[in-house]
Amino acid sequence: MADFRDKVVYQIYPKSFRDTNGDGFGDIPGIIEKLDYLQGLGVDYLWLTPFFPSPQNDNGYDVADYCAIDPKFGTMADLEELIAKGEERGIGLMLDMVFNHTSTEHVWFRKALAGEEEYQKYYIFKDGIPEQPPTNWQSKFGGSAWEYVPGLKKWYLRLYDVTQADLNWDNPKVREELKEVLRFWKNKGIGAFRFDVINLVSKPERMEDDFEGDGRRFYSDGPHIHEYLKELVKDAGIEDFVTVGEMSSTSLEHCIRYSAPKEKELSMCFNFHHLKTDYKNGDKWALMPTDYRKLKGLFMEWQMGMQKGDGWNALFWCNHDQPRIVSRMGDEGIYWRESAKMLAGMIHFMRGTPYIYQGEEIGMLNAHYPSIEQYRDVESLNYYRILLEQGKTTEEAVATLAARSRDNSRTPMQWNGEKYGGFSEAEPWIPMSAGFREEITVEAQQKDSDSVFTFYKKIIAMRKKYPVIAKGEISFSETGTDMVLAYERMLEGQRIVVLCNLDRKKQDIKVDGEWGSYRILLGNYKQREIDMEKEIYTMEPYEFIVLGNVEEM
Repeated sequence: MADFRDKVVYQIYPKSFRDTNGDGFGDIPGIIEKLDYLQGLGVDYLWLTPFFPSPQNDNGYDVADYCAIDPKFGTMADLEELIAKGEERGIGLMLDMVFNHTSTEHVWFRKALAGEEEYQKYYIFKDGIPEQPPTNWQSKFGGSAWEYVPGLKKWYLRLYDVTQADLNWDNPKVREELKEVLRFWKNKGIGAFRFDVINLVSKPERMEDDFEGDGRRFYSDGPHIHEYLKELVKDAGIEDFVTVGEMSSTSLEHCIRYSAPKEKELSMCFNFHHLKTDYKNGDKWALMPTDYRKLKGLFMEWQMGMQKGDGWNALFWCNHDQPRIVSRMGDEGIYWRESAKMLAGMIHFMRGTPYIYQGEEIGMLNAHYPSIEQYRDVESLNYYRILLEQGKTTEEAVATLAARSRDNSRTPMQWNGEKYGGFSEAEPWIPMSAGFREEITVEAQQKDSDSVFTFYKKIIAMRKKYPVIAKGEISFSETGTDMVLAYERMLEGQRIVVLCNLDRKKQDIKVDGEWGSYRILLGNYKQREIDMEKEIYTMEPYEFIVLGNVEEM
């Protein structure tokens, strides 16, 4: 399996990255245009969210053809050019494979609707009557997880949108079709894959009502998931590729199995438990302040557990489905710069492979749209309606979307201070973030030696410079407060200590006497004198420090 421990992945949401043809919609030539920028940042792989033909009901995660390019994004020749020019710069491409479901516009589903029994077996159809779904399972986007087809007198399972029909992985023909998709892209020169909600693909043979939840306990990490993943990776010939699985509502034990090298399934896993610490009663749409004790505990549990089991974490705060982390757990005002740096450093020095979502490296903020008319996301539009039905006022519903909507991460990339941020010369498909300001642009930050962008360049360079960051063991230190996370990385006598103040207030922490002999490798406060020989050290708001005994290399 490829060594990915010192690598850094940069996620691109092509639709919002860079528009080169003036239609307000990002494209593949826009990514090619910015390759030198990405090379300068120091990243190794570009994860591109889906650019395949799609009705765009779920922004490309409703795939109508796995082996073609949606004309909105460009052509196959454009992608081949991107692959070649990326290789010239030492940058590989990671494609996003949406294998739990297809669009209902996919030829397989169209044939199923036309009555072809062979293709009905590609999906999960159940006989029934209109008033009674096969189970009471709920869709991730709200409402029933089943959709009735009057002409067939059958229901089909769709865990997501009504236009996203779940595939039947128990059918060997389906698994072979998906292997062929991977072989196709492998032959094009793709060297890495991200698998969307891959731990949901194995459904139970007997489906029953869930009287405790929304049904996920029956299909998350399902009965044949490990068997199917091993088969997929082996038969498609991608055992040596960098692969990452997005794991929905998963467990530590399963993620160890998914990512342990001896299992030969995946290189690493995304889990989302740390991003649910501000969900009230586990409900994404019920707001509450972040539970920092729980956040710290989850990082400790997953870091130590994956280390013990020889698993590997994909480290991240942001992606195309999550609000911007600076808006969520940092500070949009006076400590914007410090909190953006602290949050970045906190995960980049942990054990795992770090992922940067476009705009994260310049500290982009949430959209802060004032009205529902500015939102585009199908999940957000559905839940706006649900929140109103639950008795919320328009203002309350909009405030909830402002904190939780996936559109927060999908606003156009902010390249410069022009009207549309240098993303496009035309009005973008989605409005610019209301948090758009001159200092939060690539152009401004490339000129500033103390910028968030410059900090990201430093932490990426340090991962490649010091093996202890990429390959060392991890342990956590007690700080005496829920608001400061401290951990050590160790490798063959090399040691570094990372201290993170998660609070906008100063925090006093207990200091390990051994740290007094370490030199300061990195911090997010300029000209700050750090005396680690004191018993108690006072950390500034959102302060971040890396100490170590490592020598210059």
